[in-house]
Amino acid sequence: MFKEVFFKELKELAAIQGGPGNEQKVVKLLVEWFKPYSDKVEVDHMGNIFAYKYGKQPGPTIMVSAHSDEIGCVVRDIDEHGFLRVERTGGMLEALMIGRKVQVNDHFGVIGVKAGHLQTPEERKKVPSIYDLYVDIGVTSKQEVREMGIQIGDPITYISDLDRFSNRDLICGKAIDNRSCCVLLLELFKALEQDEFNGTLVGVIAVQEEVGLRGAKVATYKLNPDYAFVLDTIPGADTPDSLGSGYPIGIGQGPVIPALAGGGVRGNIMSRQMKQVITKFAEQLDIPYQLAVMSGATTDLAAVHLEREGILGGAITFARRYSHSPVEVANLNDFEQGFVLLKELIRNQDQWGSMEFI
Repeated sequence: MFKEVFFKELKELAAIQGGPGNEQKVVKLLVEWFKPYSDKVEVDHMGNIFAYKYGKQPGPTIMVSAHSDEIGCVVRDIDEHGFLRVERTGGMLEALMIGRKVQVNDHFGVIGVKAGHLQTPEERKKVPSIYDLYVDIGVTSKQEVREMGIQIGDPITYISDLDRFSNRDLICGKAIDNRSCCVLLLELFKALEQDEFNGTLVGVIAVQEEVGLRGAKVATYKLNPDYAFVLDTIPGADTPDSLGSGYPIGIGQGPVIPALAGGGVRGNIMSRQMKQVITKFAEQLDIPYQLAVMSGATTDLAAVHLEREGILGGAITFARRYSHSPVEVANLNDFEQGFVLLKELIRNQDQWGSMEFI
């Protein structure tokens, strides 16, 4: 039942256009979804959602967060013939953009591709720069673009419906990163009754993760929680082009616990205490999990753990194939196992043990 509800909600949520800074429609729907299962729901001026659920008696404030934005572009320029030039917002890869259907501020478009018949042998070997790409929205002049209400700075995102493989546990589409974890957080709120835990649970849907973890930084400063769990997807390496990479992470093998994610100032080395708590509960529940060291990717935890005097936080993530593409692939079983793990962590916070550094 969980997987069917999860897929249905994710299909609706992932279809909405919501690139960084333009998450308004995603936020609006999620507020509607969270209200029946929350004691209070707030939205700050950035668009971060705060859904509060109060336990049976006083206790710690636990923040559980997921981000609402997806990778995308914005309109950088409009030429005299009505073609749109673009700038990326997040990890858009040129090789995956050419010839794709896109949505431009609620209008249909395609990212143009020079006909193979007209390409030189050298051009056929190269991926064009993003600054050479353009979006065709079916008009012939800059004035027609203006009449459609499209301006410089307007959002551009992939069009790619969420589908299921013949193996019904596998799903494919855009924005699985990270609308999937928004839905998982919603299901957590549905499942938890107030008398099952102590303290305050705050579900945070953070904006603008794809352009620098911005919403999570602001949200964590506001809440100053005692503990935090960040939910996100993470690249897998179980396809022919990445097997043997020394990064043994794949879909369908359980939630991923990133012991290290990201490098330099945008990274996170998960606290020993939170890593032990998460893995201990997974083992008690007989839930498979994968430990990961991934210097090339990060989560909102990199921003969360540095706020105020430092926040004790951990990440529970889910492997996806074909990251930052319109055909991301994930396994519903991973999300179901992560849901069970997270629910039991919240319900049994009194069993976490010492959180002292030494």
